[in-house]
Amino acid sequence: MPVASEFEEFARELFEPFGRVAFRRMFGGVGIFREGMMFALIIDDVLYLKADDTTRARYQAEGSNPFSYDAKGRTVVTSYWRLPDGVYDEPERFVELSQEAFAVAERAQARKSVKGRKGRAKGTP
Repeated sequence: MPVASEFEEFARELFEPFGRVAFRRMFGGVGIFREGMMFALIIDDVLYLKADDTTRARYQAEGSNPFSYDAKGRTVVTSYWRLPDGVYDEPERFVELSQEAFAVAERAQARKSVKGRKGRAKGTP
């Protein structure tokens, strides 16, 4: 089910205090980007934030679940975790979690850059 325009507008308002972000329609949902890195996702009017080993436990402790989907007969679990319901009414906490999700995206990007450099021959830029 596509994202309702009302929810997308609500999300845009939520992210205003966080700073400049871009919303891009993709995969039947909306990817949320900052500095070219996706750190949040809206699917079926549910907001998910990127998590990793350093932040995942917080979401688990609050009863949140990761976004998952079925593909080719198997379930794919992503690194995007549902925003806990109470956070929608806590703007400061929302910004904090958004900053953490963006930091997760930065760490993931840095790991990709390191892997890319290791694959190059010595002496090449």
